[in-house]
Amino acid sequence: MFQRTLLILSIMAALFVTACQPVAPAAPEPAILTLASHDSFAVSEDVVAAFEEQHGVKLQFLTLGDAGEALNKLILSADAPLADVFFGVDNTFLSRALNADVFAPYASPLLSQIPDELKLDASNRLLPVDYGFVNLNADAAWFEAAGIPLPETLDDLAKPEYAGLLVAPNPATSSPGLAFLLTTIARFGEDGYLDYWQALRDNDVLITGGWSEAYFEHFTVGSGGTGDRPLVVSYSTSPPADVLYAADGRTEPASVNISPPGETFRQVEFIGILKNSPRQELAHTLVDFMLDTAFQEDIPLQMFVYPANANAELPELFVQFAQAPAGPAVLPPDAIEASRDRWISAWTDLMLR
Repeated sequence: MFQRTLLILSIMAALFVTACQPVAPAAPEPAILTLASHDSFAVSEDVVAAFEEQHGVKLQFLTLGDAGEALNKLILSADAPLADVFFGVDNTFLSRALNADVFAPYASPLLSQIPDELKLDASNRLLPVDYGFVNLNADAAWFEAAGIPLPETLDDLAKPEYAGLLVAPNPATSSPGLAFLLTTIARFGEDGYLDYWQALRDNDVLITGGWSEAYFEHFTVGSGGTGDRPLVVSYSTSPPADVLYAADGRTEPASVNISPPGETFRQVEFIGILKNSPRQELAHTLVDFMLDTAFQEDIPLQMFVYPANANAELPELFVQFAQAPAGPAVLPPDAIEASRDRWISAWTDLMLR
């Protein structure tokens, strides 16, 4: 009995001592910051981890469809925003985004490192993150084997020797498809672009629902040789991707760019802070981070576009194989906003009905 009592007293004493020990405060949960984007957004895990560690924040990603669909969702949820920051508005939807008044102005100090030609919003509600060029990609080996010269201009695509060779994505459902349509409007004018598309239709152009279908199923390079079209509407940065992801270990791209002056389209993508986000200051840090060189130098081999920050170094694959076209087609964002739906509707009536 005495031993049992002694044991109980010992346990009680130990519990008392333990209870009197100071309890270390629990580590605070990191704040959660939500970045919404279109489906093509990509970033390296170590870049995300660096931001999270630097700011004690957990970055949460929300993909909302293609650029137009994503923007519409943000506009409809403006009073109760789905995210704090949005990446993915491009210059084809810039005016719609600004007119909806869902973004807060923020003049990041990193804007000083971005060329003025990319700053399309004087109110700084949408800040440029990257840019790219939509142009034609061609299977150089196919043309050499067929004894047909590479086309040099958009006019060439309507010539008999190029019949049945081009595949292009639908501008109503594809961002590069819309960019190519806008290129033809800038090149041939509102009075002539439908005539040009009629000539392409007569020359057996193939229209697909999206870029992936066009490039990976029909383009002879992207499909690994199973496709039947040696010309595709794609990007000036497709050749470096061709080398990076080639299964045969090639060190030079099988595709080449066709980028005549005035016959390519420059897409600029922007980032903006949702004005009803409760985390405005934290959102500023994310915008600054995405405009700074660590994130910017991750962009090319993640999303295959060019970084907006002029101080960001390009990877060697871009230096070798991604030519930035000179003199892209020019259409002001407000003109695109005013007529985009009408242009697409007229194109659809001609090409698909």
